[in-house]
Amino acid sequence: MAQRAMVTGVAGFIGSTLAQRLLDGGWEVVGIDSLTDYYDVRLKRENLAPLLDHSSFSWVEDDLVTADLAPLLEGVSVVFHQAAQAGVRASWGVEFDHYIHCNIAATQRLLETCKGIGGLRVVYASSSSVYGDVDRVPMREEDRPQPHSPYGVTKLAAEHMCRLYTRNFGLETVSLRYFTVFGPRQRPDMAMHRIIRSCLTGCEFPLFGDGTARRDFTHVSDIVAANIAAAERGTPGAVYNVGGGNQVDMNTLLETLGRLANSPPNVVRQGPQRGDVRQTLADTASARADLGYSPGVGLEEGLLTEIRWMERMLQRALI
Repeated sequence: MAQRAMVTGVAGFIGSTLAQRLLDGGWEVVGIDSLTDYYDVRLKRENLAPLLDHSSFSWVEDDLVTADLAPLLEGVSVVFHQAAQAGVRASWGVEFDHYIHCNIAATQRLLETCKGIGGLRVVYASSSSVYGDVDRVPMREEDRPQPHSPYGVTKLAAEHMCRLYTRNFGLETVSLRYFTVFGPRQRPDMAMHRIIRSCLTGCEFPLFGDGTARRDFTHVSDIVAANIAAAERGTPGAVYNVGGGNQVDMNTLLETLGRLANSPPNVVRQGPQRGDVRQTLADTASARADLGYSPGVGLEEGLLTEIRWMERMLQRALI
């Protein structure tokens, strides 16, 4: 009998890629997404299109905070909770209400519904943003989290919520801290997407800071593999770093993308932004030991997959 999963945020970058991998692997998938307008909803519908053609996919457009979730969870053995309000810089000020709703309230509502269902596991998409602006890398799961943005605070709060439901109700939860995910379907607000667009179209790319900030870039296919592994053998209540081991600074990334795209980006240098951190790099020893996680896509190989995808999307005037 095929396993049945729920994927929240299924129309997004990671959620849609994960759902496609599950369907290709013989799973039945229930996908739910509220289709918020944080970025162009046309892109989310484009992500959904191949899923809707699959007979084992069920689609629900609804808000996790208000949806009747219990019927959707019937027969589900794993919930991959990808839904969230993304964006570090956008999380300040009045916009924070959206982050509370989508990242904290939605997670609590989902966990509350799941807690009484036997044999159910929740894999939660956390973020390296929970660590904050650190001096020492690699970042380890036992390091004290000190988020540097309101977004990071909400991701950490939801991560703590998962642990609470494991300890108090026995609900199996596993949290994965993603490190700078890239690849086809990447959100248009993310730096790599905007750099590639600049390379391909000549539009301006605003670089915040001096370009020495470093990130651990992780291809979306490795993120998907980690999710499936966490569903199968992650320790209940545990938190795992999921990084690609591809740490480079922004200046190097700009040069590399310009070379791969055969055209340099049109960089406009600006001052640093509140909430941005200087560096990220994951210690993935725990994920390797418990999940068998081993990133398989190198930086340049992964960059080419995103460049080719964006070329196709530009030809269709979708970005």
